[in-house]
Amino acid sequence: MLQGVARLAIAAPRRILLVAGLFMVAAAIFGLPVAKSLSAGGFQGPESESSRAIHLLTDKFGQSDQQLVILVTAPAGAQSDHARHVATDTVDQLKRSAGVFNVSSAWTRPAANPPHLAADLVSRDGKSGLIVANLKGGENYAQNYAKAIAKQVVYDRDGVTVRAGGVAIVYAQINHQNERDLLLMESIAIPLSFLVLVWVFGGLLTAALPVALGGLAIVGSTSVLRLISFSTDVSTYALNLSTALGLALAIDYTLLIVSRYRDELADGTGRDEALIRTMATAGRTVLFSATTVALSMAVMVLFPMYFLKSFAYAGVATVALVAVATIVVTPAAIVLLGPRLDALDVRRLGRRILGRPDPVHNPVEQLFWYRSTKFVTRRAVPVGLAVVALLLLLGVPFLGVKWGMPDDRVLPQSASAHAVGDQLRRDFPDDSATAVPVVIPDIGGVGTADLDRYAADLSRAPDVSVVSAPTGTFAAGNRVGPPSAPTGMGSGSAFLTVATTAPLFSQASDNQLDRLHQVAGPAGRSVEMAGLAQINRDSAHAITTGLPLVLGLIAAITFALLFLLTGSVVLPVKALVCNVLSLTAAFGALVWIFQDGHLGAFGTTDTGTLVANMPVLLFCVAFGLSMDYEVFLVSRMREYWLASVAARPSTADNTTKRADNDESVAHGLARTGRVVTAAALVMSISFAALIPAQVSFMRMFGVGLTLAVLADATLVRMFLVPAFMHVLGQWSWWAPKRLGWLHERFGISETVAGATLPATADRPPGRRRREDVGSAVSIGGRARGTAATGADSG
Repeated sequence: MLQGVARLAIAAPRRILLVAGLFMVAAAIFGLPVAKSLSAGGFQGPESESSRAIHLLTDKFGQSDQQLVILVTAPAGAQSDHARHVATDTVDQLKRSAGVFNVSSAWTRPAANPPHLAADLVSRDGKSGLIVANLKGGENYAQNYAKAIAKQVVYDRDGVTVRAGGVAIVYAQINHQNERDLLLMESIAIPLSFLVLVWVFGGLLTAALPVALGGLAIVGSTSVLRLISFSTDVSTYALNLSTALGLALAIDYTLLIVSRYRDELADGTGRDEALIRTMATAGRTVLFSATTVALSMAVMVLFPMYFLKSFAYAGVATVALVAVATIVVTPAAIVLLGPRLDALDVRRLGRRILGRPDPVHNPVEQLFWYRSTKFVTRRAVPVGLAVVALLLLLGVPFLGVKWGMPDDRVLPQSASAHAVGDQLRRDFPDDSATAVPVVIPDIGGVGTADLDRYAADLSRAPDVSVVSAPTGTFAAGNRVGPPSAPTGMGSGSAFLTVATTAPLFSQASDNQLDRLHQVAGPAGRSVEMAGLAQINRDSAHAITTGLPLVLGLIAAITFALLFLLTGSVVLPVKALVCNVLSLTAAFGALVWIFQDGHLGAFGTTDTGTLVANMPVLLFCVAFGLSMDYEVFLVSRMREYWLASVAARPSTADNTTKRADNDESVAHGLARTGRVVTAAALVMSISFAALIPAQVSFMRMFGVGLTLAVLADATLVRMFLVPAFMHVLGQWSWWAPKRLGWLHERFGISETVAGATLPATADRPPGRRRREDVGSAVSIGGRARGTAATGADSG
């Protein structure tokens, strides 16, 4: 198939590029407005206890978890005439808004309400008061109501300051900030990546190719996300992944194709034949790598929250589009450019200006990556142990991770929602964010005394400041609770609210939630709890429950694909171990920086917690990208290993086989080390462009991915992989005989003419330096030409 694609590119390059250009324009027109269709929510599991409780509160009592909080401040005090006039006018406008269930405020609460309820809405210094509106639409659409209402009522007048906050405004401001961050990210990543590509590729035309392919993949994936949003919820944060991943993988794959094509030309192969051989080898590696990355991300669809599902949609769509664009468009561009592939080489111009000679083509043995690999293999055990110890040490802070839900503090301090949240936590008696609403779905046959007794029992839990009187209806229609309480839309339910002084997401809050759950419901009835503390617990539980299946699938996918690629059962296990080790440093850094607040929390507000979704997301994405480089390296190493198997006498001993293994590793790294390093550098730029994001957990995502990519490309690929493979020796390529037939039948393998096997001090004298083992690309073990088995009977 890949050779056919190459021949098609040779025959009709202009048509291919024209179709790709038309697709890019159409996708851009359809996909770019996607941000308006996406939501900033998706952190809650739809079937969790908190979600059920919120659903009941919303449907029966108009008590939404999406609140718009308006802070009214006057120098003369919240009860001054100017403040009262502004506040009552704002309340009137809110009550007329279609997206509002009900409104409470420090100025309009009826006198019959308990005194503490009105006092809770006035700051301790008496200068500020609150207006709280429960909004319709849930976490997906309440932000739209909040944004529209804020435009109407939030402005200063008569010396009175008016600011908007609350969960709904947080989501609205995150959406707006994310759109701005995307533009900033692209303005940073694309120019910097292009400069690095000019240095790596040399020619300006060649450097522009992966940027164009990345743009095609980005607009294509946004179109896919918009299509998906017509039928299900999609998170706005998925756009960040599409942008970073599309550009990074386009550069990776194009760099691999072009580098292999240049290697073939350097070996004296004609242009057409070089392109066909490049697509049959490097093109195969691209498809294999893309499959591994896409499947690693696809498993996130198994989690219940659509925040993680959205990254699965975006990841799979982006990877698939990048792979197809690389396989189809890159060979067409190479054919069309022809000898101009290296045109406008700024490196050559720079050397002329500086008066430096052109670089000399050095033998493989003189390349840095060959020499560094030999250095590692000679000291494999101490080097391997040192790197493993370093990665584990860097990962130690992750043992102290604490989970929390995103709130207003994920926004910059300049955002009104963050400023209002800070003032609520600092200046008001009770923070509504810490409250625990308790819903009793069925109170049929429950008396008022039972409800009062239940409220009293709840009040005895640690750090409970007050429990509101129960609000609801009996099955017969008799009201429970204060006369001003909202009437339930249906009979037989009640709710009450537990106010607490325990800091959110603290151990005290966790212990209190346990104690509240231990209180028996009124008359033995079941109860369900909501609030951020319960939502956080439900989210963490959903993730930890689904994690074993997700990790198991990732491991199985990795093992199966690498076995099909290599015919070895040892290399997949080695890859799993190395990739997990490379991620430990990134996970430790996230806790140390963003949870514990070191390095100024990288300019964010540290809350002492991490969002539970982020490490899972980071693991799935970074693990897939690590496998990207693993496939690059192992596929090239295997070429040399197959050549050594074909050239080796049947009487060769284990010392010779170990030397052949070391040579295969050294030559594979020498041929791909520069490509992997350059690709990792550019990929880290793409992900580092997320770091200036003003939404803190997206900044955390950028830091984590950048560290994971750099650690994988340096500590793991440069030191750990050659050390492990030297220790394993020829057993790196081993598989049980019973699995050998499976690889012969279904595996994908290749042998390439002219694999270089130079005589070195590690190889016995008199062995052939170059072995033509045919030009065979085999699928299912049926090769045309001479094919060597990958496992080797030894």
